[in-house]
Amino acid sequence: MPTVNSSIEIAAPLDRVYAIAKDNESFPDFMDDVQSLTPVESEGGRVVSDFVGVVAAFALKIRWRQEDLWDDTTHTCKFKQLEGDYDKLEGEWRFIATESGTRFESDLEYEYRVPGLGPLVAKVVHSLVVKNVDGILEAIKKRAEDAA
Repeated sequence: MPTVNSSIEIAAPLDRVYAIAKDNESFPDFMDDVQSLTPVESEGGRVVSDFVGVVAAFALKIRWRQEDLWDDTTHTCKFKQLEGDYDKLEGEWRFIATESGTRFESDLEYEYRVPGLGPLVAKVVHSLVVKNVDGILEAIKKRAEDAA
């Protein structure tokens, strides 16, 4: 199963970065790849939301319902798709205080099969997923640093 591991250093305090990441309703305001996000339910650290993502290169929309499990003690979020266009989508975000601010780490495991298309398409999909994950980290970095 393909995985994407990425991280970024953010020159902003842990609490600010974590709060921005946890406020997923605002993602469409500052993430180009997120067309819409609709909260479905929220109880304690568990949040379920419907996402509509955009793959601009292919004029394609991807839809999924995602469960986020936020742990405010460890500053982590475990997430997974409950239903949607991916065959599998799950991972974890970790936020770690550093001397210069915050380290944001993301691990993602996904599967997105296109019936009848082979390994070449899988490589294209993987490069798009890597670009998307890096874009999420960069967008949260920019928002957190701009708020300073």
